[in-house]
Amino acid sequence: MTPRERILAILNRQPVDRLPIDLWYTPEIGELLRRHCGVADDLSMYRALGLDKIVWVFMDYLDAAGERAGAQSGAGAEDGGTRTMWGAPLREIEAGSAHYVECDSAPLAGYNTPESLRDYPFWPDVARFDYDGAVAKAQEAAREFAVIGPWVSFYEIYCQLRGLEQALMDLVEAPALVEAILDRVEQIQTEMMQRFFARAGNALDLVFISDDIAGQTSLLISPALWKRHLEPRLKRWCDLIHAHGLRVFYHTDGAARRLLGPILDCGVDVLNPIQHACPGMDMEELKREFGHRVIFHGGVDNQFALPRGTAEDVRRETRRCLETLGAGREGYICCSCHNVQAGTPLDNILAMIETVQREGVR
Repeated sequence: MTPRERILAILNRQPVDRLPIDLWYTPEIGELLRRHCGVADDLSMYRALGLDKIVWVFMDYLDAAGERAGAQSGAGAEDGGTRTMWGAPLREIEAGSAHYVECDSAPLAGYNTPESLRDYPFWPDVARFDYDGAVAKAQEAAREFAVIGPWVSFYEIYCQLRGLEQALMDLVEAPALVEAILDRVEQIQTEMMQRFFARAGNALDLVFISDDIAGQTSLLISPALWKRHLEPRLKRWCDLIHAHGLRVFYHTDGAARRLLGPILDCGVDVLNPIQHACPGMDMEELKREFGHRVIFHGGVDNQFALPRGTAEDVRRETRRCLETLGAGREGYICCSCHNVQAGTPLDNILAMIETVQREGVR
């Protein structure tokens, strides 16, 4: 099977020759892998490693002159510009061998009423997304690989605009403001998706909804507040995505167990990243309870096994994911649990890939 055929078969719960292996990574790891493979571009690297890569196509945002002005996801090192497309200022961060660009301040910090939002100068203009560029990337990748895009979010963007601490306080203290900001965030991205879906044709397979609602030990938002502010919006997006024949790929890190049922009830098709080091995220239990409802993506520990373990630790960890999340050789796309970080040993990355290619056939 080709990488694209293998991913689509898993999504359709059809037989596969082996379970697929995807990989998420930082720019430093991308450079390491291209150098290891002796290639100059990512698609060639995916081929050389035998990855079943789900290729990301995240929409660029253009300034009035048509130049890149920060990509959708905001604070990636390769995005360009000094602000996210939502207006959050950026700063560069050095952490050992890793380089990040992160949000520096909250641009909506002083906008404390729904009425004041009319004066915010950085609401994205839907006409300035780079639809043509995204479609071209999707069409090139779709010849061999499954394609996911665009990146959309509700509360992650809200936190970017208001700052994490204030965003959490707003849920309790300023529910009308929360609704007003989320209305803008939803409306802008809904229109962008509608325009993109109409142009992308058959080159797109999944849409990436990223909305972290949990931390290392517990939820960041109560179930009641999630249901009030985010559940109906997620349901609308799932319905929109499905109406265009696409799948919903939903990302939340952390101990999200208490909200997984309601999240899946909205229509989520793929759940990522299955951070099983967190309380309540036991892989065998999740497979037993939700495996008939959702495709799992991720699983391979990125806090110890990949960055700090040995190659044998990684092989053992990967086997455990294949035996639990991938039980029955269905419903699972093996991948690193979020981005492989700078400094991760090459041998560990290769051990994960080779274990799936060798043992995902059982």
